[in-house]
Amino acid sequence: MTDWAKIAERLTATLHLDAPPIAITFTDEPPAGVAPFSDPFPDPASDGRSGRVAAGCVFWMKSVDQTFSTVAEDHANCSVGSLTHGFIDLETAAGRGDIAALVESGWVTPSMFPTIPVVSQPPGVVTYGPLADTPVDPDVVLLRLNAAALMTVSDAIPGLRIEGKPQCHIVAVAKEQQQVAASVGCALSRARTGMRATEMTCAIPGRLAEEVVAKIDATRRVDSVVAQYAAQDARRFSGA
Repeated sequence: MTDWAKIAERLTATLHLDAPPIAITFTDEPPAGVAPFSDPFPDPASDGRSGRVAAGCVFWMKSVDQTFSTVAEDHANCSVGSLTHGFIDLETAAGRGDIAALVESGWVTPSMFPTIPVVSQPPGVVTYGPLADTPVDPDVVLLRLNAAALMTVSDAIPGLRIEGKPQCHIVAVAKEQQQVAASVGCALSRARTGMRATEMTCAIPGRLAEEVVAKIDATRRVDSVVAQYAAQDARRFSGA
């Protein structure tokens, strides 16, 4: 098995991450020894929706210091996330109250939904946890990063996909299309997760993680050389 703790350490150090890298894994059954997420269900919304958290992206925040498994009903309060993660199909999502509210607001149009990347096979379980502690090789490594870190990733990965709403679909891009994808975030996710305005996300296919980390390390070394040159050159303008 890959040394995921080392990869997590390198990503954190090179990109100066404030939040640890997260492992996301899609399986039929929970990995051995992983407990299910057990926060209680709240009262359902007026349209009957409920879940253990407001949206699947909330699990990104909950898993910074613990590993747990989730099932479809845990994600069910957010039909967008349930769609992108393969728990429900497009027809089911389209008939739900939260989707109707998003369409009515003008945030999305019905024509957008068929173009949203989704996980192709319904998972039995999605497991979240710190990458450093993952008990299995993950399908996706998720990062929360700032603009400077995204600059490094973008230089390291020419043609990097930078996506918008919904934020969670970058997980499907990484898993299904085996592409590194970043997201500027979306209003739906930011409101539900409390993610800082300065934070963005990036999803890396687990199979490509070692290759991507090596490219990020190399890019960071070059950036350091250029930054030192630019800082020295800038001193001429400060009177130093």
